[in-house]
Amino acid sequence: MTVPIAIIGAGIAGLSAAQALLKAGHTPHVFDKSRGPGGRASSKRSDAGSLDLGAQYFTARDRRFVDQVQRWQASGCVEEWKPQLFNSHGGQLSPSPDEQTRWVGTPRMGAIAKAMLGDMNAVFGCRITEVFRGKHHWHLLDAEGCSHGPFSHVIIALPAPQATALLAAAPKLAGVAASVQMEPTWAIALAFDKPLETAMQGCFVQDSPLDWLACNRSKPGRETALDTWVLHATSSWSKQHIDLPKEDVIEHLHGAFAELANCAMPAPVFSIAHRWLYARPASSHEWGALADADLGLYACGDWCLSGRVEGAWLSGLEASRRLLEHLE
Repeated sequence: MTVPIAIIGAGIAGLSAAQALLKAGHTPHVFDKSRGPGGRASSKRSDAGSLDLGAQYFTARDRRFVDQVQRWQASGCVEEWKPQLFNSHGGQLSPSPDEQTRWVGTPRMGAIAKAMLGDMNAVFGCRITEVFRGKHHWHLLDAEGCSHGPFSHVIIALPAPQATALLAAAPKLAGVAASVQMEPTWAIALAFDKPLETAMQGCFVQDSPLDWLACNRSKPGRETALDTWVLHATSSWSKQHIDLPKEDVIEHLHGAFAELANCAMPAPVFSIAHRWLYARPASSHEWGALADADLGLYACGDWCLSGRVEGAWLSGLEASRRLLEHLE
């Protein structure tokens, strides 16, 4: 009987690794503390419809990822997003000259992870707190004190600070993961009864607590009665206000939005805030993935590369490649 491979984290990196292992004839078992897959590329269902509070869109540059995006597009879970983009600098709005192709999951960002997960073995609502080695195999301990295993190999596909604790059996890998600084982002969504009178559908913001804002319903497949907007604060503002109550975060960022929108800004009929503690790595790396092949322990995530959705997918692919290479 073949011993399965454990993957901790059902974000894009973990699912990318799982898919590659499945394709090679192995049995991945995926664990995630959330209620569903996707990580920062998941969507939140709300009274204002489905909201992309994390990853807003993604681009594709590497040929392998371009091919994957085309397959997603053919299967209907991804479409191109062509927003009216603006820049806000010093309070002045100007159309953005940026013409790169942007992709979004449809009908919500979380559709990508759902398609990737398919019917593979996955346990949700399960936070793994320890990865330990028995005589021949790996075992996982969860927050409830339950043990899972045995597993032949373990791939840890979590943000670097969370991965560090689970890499205790491989001190060198733990040291590398511990060196990665990840930055937080406060995200809020606001919904209005009537569409705001602005041509702007997405905006890169400078000189403000805001970093980015988007009209959620301008994305394909998100037609709703309400005019919903997602706002991301800058990393520095988020750091300074990391423990601010959600109501205050909403008030501050709504105010910043009103300042730059150049249009009447009514009170929202719906609002929600979400704190991403590990939104993105502070800098890019070129590790691809981390591996201790002799131990059978691997780590991957966007922090091993670019911090983008593409980086997460490529990192998962690299972790599975190194694992499979060692098995040959």
